[in-house]
Amino acid sequence: MTHSFDKNYWDNIWQGDRAVAMAAGEPNPHLVREIADLTPGTALEAGCGAGTEAIWLASRGWQVTAADIAADALARASERAAASEVSGQVQWVEADLSTWEPNRQFDLVTTHYAHPAMPQLEFYDRIASWVAAGGTLFIVGHLHHDNHGAAGEHGHGHEHPPAEASETAASITARLDPTVWEVATASESHRTMSGPDGRETPIDDVVVKAIRRA
Repeated sequence: MTHSFDKNYWDNIWQGDRAVAMAAGEPNPHLVREIADLTPGTALEAGCGAGTEAIWLASRGWQVTAADIAADALARASERAAASEVSGQVQWVEADLSTWEPNRQFDLVTTHYAHPAMPQLEFYDRIASWVAAGGTLFIVGHLHHDNHGAAGEHGHGHEHPPAEASETAASITARLDPTVWEVATASESHRTMSGPDGRETPIDDVVVKAIRRA
C-alpha cells in the first residue's frame, strides 16, 4: 500500500475517527530524554500535529514555531496551548513542509513521525538546513523494517508504517556531512504505547540527534 501524504490525506486523518486519540498522550519520551537539558532558545517543530511536543517545548521556555499541513490539527493545538497558558510562546503555521521555507534558522529543529508528500530522507535534508550554527537537529521517525506486513492502526495511523515513511538510523546519519554535523544520538528503539482503550501497541522508532558545528 502506498500513501500520498498530501494535504487531502492529512486533512482526512485529522477530521476522522483517529483525531481524538492522536491529539491525546504525553510528549514523545525520546524528546523529553534528549532535549530536556538543552538551553531554551528558538525551536521549530516540523509536522506538529496537535502540538504535544511544541507545547512541551514552550512550557520549558522555548520560543516555538510549529508547522503542520492540517488546519484541524493546528486548531486543536492552539486550543491546547491556550489551556496550557503557553500561547504567547508558540506560533502556529499552516504549511506544506515539502515546499514551505521558514524565514530564519533555529536553535532546535525537531520532527516526530512527520512524513509530507516527498521522499522521507529528502524531508530530513530540508529540515536540517533550517538548523542554525551550534543548533540541534532532532528526528524521531518510524523505523524501517525489511518486511512491514499489513498496515494497521497506531498513533500516526500505522502499526507497520509504509516503507516510504520509514528509515533507519544509518540511512539518516549517512545524509549528515561529518564536517557539518556531530551526531550525538543514532538509535533504534522498541517500546510500547498504551492507547485510550488500554491496549498496548508496539512502537519501533528511529532517533537521531545531531549538532550543527559552529
